[in-house]
Amino acid sequence: MTEKTYSYSWQGTTAQGALVSGQSSGRSPALLRAELRKRGIRPLSVERVQARLWRRQGTLGSRELSQFSRQLASLICSGVALLQALEVIAQSSSNPVLIRLLGTLRTDIGAGCNLADALRRHPRYFDALYCNLIAAGEQSGSLESVLEQVASLQEHRQALRSRLKKAMTYPLIVLLTGLGVSSLLLLEVVPQFQTMFNGFGAQLPAFTQWVIGLSDWLGQYFGWLLLFTIGSVWGLCRAYRRQPAFRLWCLGLALKLPVVGDLLSNAALARFARTLSTSFAAGVPLVEALGPVAGACGNPLYEQAVLRLRKDLASGQSLSQAMARNGLFPRLMQQMCAIGETGGTLDDMLARVASHYESAIERLLDNLASLLEPLIVLILGLLVGSLVIAMYLPIFQLGSVI
Repeated sequence: MTEKTYSYSWQGTTAQGALVSGQSSGRSPALLRAELRKRGIRPLSVERVQARLWRRQGTLGSRELSQFSRQLASLICSGVALLQALEVIAQSSSNPVLIRLLGTLRTDIGAGCNLADALRRHPRYFDALYCNLIAAGEQSGSLESVLEQVASLQEHRQALRSRLKKAMTYPLIVLLTGLGVSSLLLLEVVPQFQTMFNGFGAQLPAFTQWVIGLSDWLGQYFGWLLLFTIGSVWGLCRAYRRQPAFRLWCLGLALKLPVVGDLLSNAALARFARTLSTSFAAGVPLVEALGPVAGACGNPLYEQAVLRLRKDLASGQSLSQAMARNGLFPRLMQQMCAIGETGGTLDDMLARVASHYESAIERLLDNLASLLEPLIVLILGLLVGSLVIAMYLPIFQLGSVI
């Protein structure tokens, strides 16, 4: 069983006698003191930070990390020293989490760590891919160019993620609004009409009777239906997160859908090609790069496929040959990679493939938006219009009743 970690605030001095402080996680004060000594810091005080439920902790999102990478790349390219660059970014930031993180990075680097090792101590914010790229840049002496590539990579990924979220959010909100309006009509408006219809003394149209029956059933079981819906959604989301087999089954089913499947496939292929191109251009060996790249695909099916590619490459196959053995990588990507391997321009070919699939995603999202808008209007019109027609049918027949 994993031991629980706590947050500690500490103060200490470096080998040069400078006073430093920070906040770190650890299982006990003694273990944290030992970790600080390994980093060249003589601890003076270590105090546990008490968690407060009422205080909202700041967060660092992908947008903030992308801005940090771009700012650091710009400062390094301008000739600013690394420690000074981190200090400049901290002074210009208003995010307390980023300020504390930069303070810890400056402390670690001042104690003798390189940038990649300092970043690896914060896996919550910097994944293996990010750290490997920085390490390759430091080893090759091209940290500023690698930082530019990392910043561009993060911006591409952020733009793709934002576009996908925006495309999916609008239809969902409109559909939920339509369902909410329909439920309100069934629960509040239809019972009022039912009271009025009871005094007609005539047979109501079959469609009106069906809507009134639906209103009665919804009013009787609305609480249970809402509870069942929330429980089902929660259970499915929990199973998706915690059951790999169920998650793979859902993704495999989604890939077979007409438009959604193309979107998911193109998004995973674009992330894979863009990330692998950046890693390979930074000097990371192909087999070594495929491990972190697999996690950057954002799709467990493609993550497993990339790990199989890595195994095939380790056994002596080329990247294009390994892709040909896997059905998830299209023929175009295989041919482009084969050309890149033959001509020694694999990173450039992968970047071209990434641009191709990103453009394909743009076209798919535009087509999807143009198709969904009239479809959603039609669905909402049918839902609300049917209820209105059902309620006014008896009024239209009121003359024959009288």
